Amino acid sequence: MSIPTDDRRYLPSHEWHKLDGGVVTIGITQHAADELTDITYVALPKVGTTLAANGRFGEIESVKATSDLYAGIEGEVVAVNESLNSDPGLVNRDPHEGGWMVKVKPADPAAFEKLLSLDEYKKKTGHA
Repeated sequence: MSIPTDDRRYLPSHEWHKLDGGVVTIGITQHAADELTDITYVALPKVGTTLAANGRFGEIESVKATSDLYAGIEGEVVAVNESLNSDPGLVNRDPHEGGWMVKVKPADPAAFEKLLSLDEYKKKTGHA
């Protein structure tokens, strides 16, 4: 399983969060993308939407299943990956970079540090 480096924080539901310049980018891990197989649709919120910490922000559909997407932090959506509208398979091909989903301005930037570290994520999900 390919997991990015320690520059990200995680949820047990396989969403990654990357803090960069005061904005948190959220996507799903390679493990989640592999489990879903061929992703056919991604439903994301509009820019300006306020996300709740540990709340659902969208869903992802594949030929195999439909799964909810969760944000580990509270904040306002400042960008949405519009490329996923026409190419949802980008999440399968590049989940940690090009397949990102939303960018959020956190209500509390310190909340990022409370998410799972890489080691905590691996242990909690059984990928240690």
